Amino acid sequence: MSQRIIKKHNVELCTESFGNPQDPCILLIMGATASMIWWDEEFCQRLSNHHRFVIRYDNRDVGCSTCYEPGNPQYTVIDLADDALSILDKYGITRAHLVGMSLGGMIAQIIAMKYSDRVISVTAIASGIWDDLPELPQIDQKVLEYHQKASLLDWNDQKAVIEYMVGGWHILNGSAHPFDEKRAFRLAETEIKRAKNLLCMFNHSLLKGGEELYGQASSIKVPFLIIHGTEDPVLPFVHAKVMHKTIGHSVLLRLEGSGHEIHYDEWDRVITAILNHTENSNQQ
Repeated sequence: MSQRIIKKHNVELCTESFGNPQDPCILLIMGATASMIWWDEEFCQRLSNHHRFVIRYDNRDVGCSTCYEPGNPQYTVIDLADDALSILDKYGITRAHLVGMSLGGMIAQIIAMKYSDRVISVTAIASGIWDDLPELPQIDQKVLEYHQKASLLDWNDQKAVIEYMVGGWHILNGSAHPFDEKRAFRLAETEIKRAKNLLCMFNHSLLKGGEELYGQASSIKVPFLIIHGTEDPVLPFVHAKVMHKTIGHSVLLRLEGSGHEIHYDEWDRVITAILNHTENSNQQ
């Protein structure tokens, strides 16, 4: 594992790589409010063990990357897509496999629509189509109600913040697998230690931009894999079905009873699917 800070004008992006740079690249793009540590080190290593060069990174406003004043993000979702390309450029990578979780899967779609020549394949995990479709169900009310507590939290009380973060992740867990509370606590502690300003993560909820690409997902021609839990409370499973229907050549992997997560008990299945998908894409 090797850490590297990518500088782009006045923006710094913290990245880590695994494996041989000569192998096909998988760029892991995490979702809203979460830093790159949500792509577990073991998860990344297992991918790289199969001749993949894996890069994970902190988006703006999380982890060790550039942060902005809470409530005032000075960038758009298009900027986040361009950040991903800047990382590939700095690593000297012309084309990559994109694997995105939640918002990360939408960022991957934007890249595939705007810069298709840079993309070998896309894998969208617990994500949704980049569009504005009012008929699609919204985030579960229990998730929204829980996170209303954030405004009442003493963010100087580390114990309370950790408990809040772990509780939020518990809500996202599906019924198929037990919630790993110990792992969640370790993640929360690491997240707090790494973050330049933890409150900046909420800037992701204010993101705008990319509206000009609504309705264009069907134009994505690269191999496309969708991995989605049937009990996802953030982006309900119907989001995956609509994406699958819109991107006609896509493949849908249904995770029965999984939530908005990549649960450890599903790693074998998810990693195998990504490896097969990227291997087949490399041969096309």
